[in-house]
Amino acid sequence: MTTQIELGLDTFGDVTGNADGTPQSHAETLRNVVAEAVMADQTGVDFIGIGEHHRADFAISAPEIVMAAIAAKTQRLRIGTAVTVLSSDDPVRLFQRFATLDALSDGRAELILGRGSFTESFPLFGFAMRDYEVLFEEKLDLLTRLLRDEKVSWYGRTRAELKGQVVYPRPERPLKAWIGVGGSPESVLRAVSHGLPMMLAIIGGDPGRFKPYVDLYNQAWEQVGTPALPIGVHSPGHVGPTDAEARARFWPGYKTMHDLIGGSRGWAPLRIQDFEREIEHGSLYVGSPETVAKKIAATVRKLGVQRFDLKYSAGPQQPGVLLDGIELYGTKVIPMVRDMLA
Repeated sequence: MTTQIELGLDTFGDVTGNADGTPQSHAETLRNVVAEAVMADQTGVDFIGIGEHHRADFAISAPEIVMAAIAAKTQRLRIGTAVTVLSSDDPVRLFQRFATLDALSDGRAELILGRGSFTESFPLFGFAMRDYEVLFEEKLDLLTRLLRDEKVSWYGRTRAELKGQVVYPRPERPLKAWIGVGGSPESVLRAVSHGLPMMLAIIGGDPGRFKPYVDLYNQAWEQVGTPALPIGVHSPGHVGPTDAEARARFWPGYKTMHDLIGGSRGWAPLRIQDFEREIEHGSLYVGSPETVAKKIAATVRKLGVQRFDLKYSAGPQQPGVLLDGIELYGTKVIPMVRDMLA
């Protein structure tokens, strides 16, 4: 097993909480995210992914601006989205924003494309839900052409056509992009057909259940006759000094987030026994540095992936708790995982 596994972090900019339980403002949360990225840069984390949402419980709706602020305050940390909601964005403007960010960060920008887990952006930007499929398919097709070719001609239903158009600024090197996959054969094959590495969002259950998708991805590349591109995993968790303290820190915010989202999706309120079972047997990476490292290493071995990103923010947690978790992840978990995989 390679020791070059990449280990990153993801955040959706969940609105953080004060010690008395009151929520902080969106502005405070945004500043906290930049501070968290600086901590990640200082402690050896490879990557930080910034989510995009358009609702009250998440502060980040313009991830590239947050990423630019992070780029200005960090030296080596790679910076990306987690994910860009491509269906309600414009591929040409998205390419321009990332080419600009990549230049300003000296080549550290990454783009993770997805549909997103919420649909608030559709009415906000004037898109119809009936066009859900065609919007993503056409925009992904256009964006991958922009990533691949300097001069692009394209025609579709969802935006004006391009005729031999060059989009500026031109990047110094090819922009790096992934496609986020929630777990369907169609999504896996779409990644291969567009020539993109795959990021698996595994947010519940045994991560081993995603092995068939990994196998399908590798088999599809083999049929194409090209070496497979990297595969990554995104899963939630928190690192604390001990298993007990990590669970105690993570549980209140995680339950608040779960129940708030679940209220609109028909989920039952989260029980503590369900939370603990997901830590023991599922895809919650919560515990001491050694516990989290062992679980990450096991997932990497089981799936044969090249990157693991821990989604460290979950509901209204306190900024200090998030910073502590990032420090332990960078200074303790990452070296342990690399030693275990050596």
